[in-house]
This record gives sequence, C-alpha cells and structure tokens, in this order.
Amino acid sequence: MIKRIALLISVALIFSCKNEKKANDKINVVTTTTMITDLVKNIGGEHINLQGLMGSGVDPHLYKASEGDVTKLANADIIFYNGLHLEGKLVEVFEKMKNKKTIAISEVLDKSTLIGSDYFASNYDPHIWFNIDYWKQATLFVTEILSETMPEKQPVFQANYSNYIKRLDNLKHKIQTDIETLPKDKRILVTAHDAFNYFGKSFEFEVVGLQGLSTATEAGVKDVQKLSAFIIEKGVKAIFVESSVPKRTIEALQAAVNAKGHNVTIGGSLYSDALGDAGTIEGTYIGMFEYNVNTIVNALK
Repeated sequence: MIKRIALLISVALIFSCKNEKKANDKINVVTTTTMITDLVKNIGGEHINLQGLMGSGVDPHLYKASEGDVTKLANADIIFYNGLHLEGKLVEVFEKMKNKKTIAISEVLDKSTLIGSDYFASNYDPHIWFNIDYWKQATLFVTEILSETMPEKQPVFQANYSNYIKRLDNLKHKIQTDIETLPKDKRILVTAHDAFNYFGKSFEFEVVGLQGLSTATEAGVKDVQKLSAFIIEKGVKAIFVESSVPKRTIEALQAAVNAKGHNVTIGGSLYSDALGDAGTIEGTYIGMFEYNVNTIVNALK
C-alpha cells in the first residue's frame, strides 16, 4: 500500500515536469498491451519513438505500473491503451494525466455492438482485438490520431494504413478458410478465461472459459466440476491453456475430466491477452491470430 501511494505521488510530480527532448523531433508514443504496440508500429513505423509497457506473456488485467513506466508515460506525447477496464491497475495512473493525450482505442467502437458482461467493471468484454473488423476500426483511429499530431507525415501514415488493412483483410479470409475445414459441431473452444468471445462470435465457435473475463477472478471447485461435465456431455476432444495465464487451472480441469473416464487433451497454448516473443511470427498480431487458429483447428479436428 505504501509503495502504491508513493507511486501515485510520483505520477503527479513527474507529470508536472517538462518532457525530455525528443530524438530527431519524433513524437513519443507509449502503448500498453503488445497488440496495441504492434498496431501502432505498423502505422507509425520509424517516424515515431514507440515504447510498449507490457511484454510477451504479460497479463494486462493484473499489470501494475512500475516507476520506469511512469517515467515513460510522463514523457509521452500520445498514450494508446485498450480501455474497457482491460488495464484495470493502470486506471489510477491515467486519471492523473488529464493534460496528456491518452487515447482508448475502444472509444471508436459502437458500444451497442460489443459483448456485454454483468461481471466486468465496464460492462463490456474488453478483448476486442479478437474481432478483426474492430481491429480495422482501431487501425483507422490510430492513423487519424497520428496524422493529426504529425500532419507532415500524414501521407506516410495513410500509406501504411492502406497496406496494413489489406493484410488484415487477407488474414480474415485465410482464417475463415481454415476454420471451414472444422465441422461446426466441433467448434467448441474451452480456455483458461473468457478472452475469446469475440473470436467465437466472428467465426461461429461456442466459447467457454474456466475463469471469467478478467484473470483477477479465480476458478473454484464448482467451476471445474461444471465445466468438466460440459466437456463430457459435448464430447470435447481438446482444451487450451493461455500464454499469459497460469496453466494449473486447465490442468486441474483436464484431470477432473479424465477422472470421469473421458479423455481430453491439452491442445496447445493460445495467445490471448498478449502476443508472443518479440521478433517471432507470433509476436505480431497477424502471426498470433494465424497461430491460434492453426492450433485450435488442428487440435479439435
């Protein structure tokens, strides 16, 4: 608690200071999750100084800002974050930044189209990146913000946007083609927490998470028993762990199912709230999505 108070005090002090000089007159952009960092990188490229707060395997639901993060935020010209209370522990920090250009990419979306939730602080499922059409809207939004901030680079940002949208369209087509090889009665996705509801809605999967929308909620014995009964009833062949969530809950679920005479395997590890390691294919949004779909389809066939 004392450390938390000290951190918030340091936020107020740091934000009253003048930003450091920017290298090569580029704007300083800070992003929260790895998905947003990848998006902004594709649009801003070498024309911005980009720093992401979270790395591979980091759970944004539980992430807390370090003193180093506060310094990055203080020196930022623009901060892009998901919103919808995904970065729950950072809300207090953002509230101290009223004079900063903090942009929630979810604010561009029509809230009436989002998946509602009575169990999450915003009343909306925040895992919007698993809807590719939403991600295209977010891409346009980021492009507009960067273009307003650096109008001299607007043609470059627009060209980057056009190229990236084509890649997202190709991604959606490829994923749809791959998923169509999986019969609809086998499209049941059981994961550690409810991160894949937008994916399920987009590609006709029934999605069930052992934990709720936030990993801050823990699964209990009743949750495991209820889901194990569902898996047996539906004849589910494989369940999945997530790269940013401890695998012990899914392993407990597997043990409960197998103890009842139904063999269920762990089909692989999916990327949910964070991308893969930087420098790998899975370290990009497009690569992550392709990897996830290949893993899901191959395990459930």
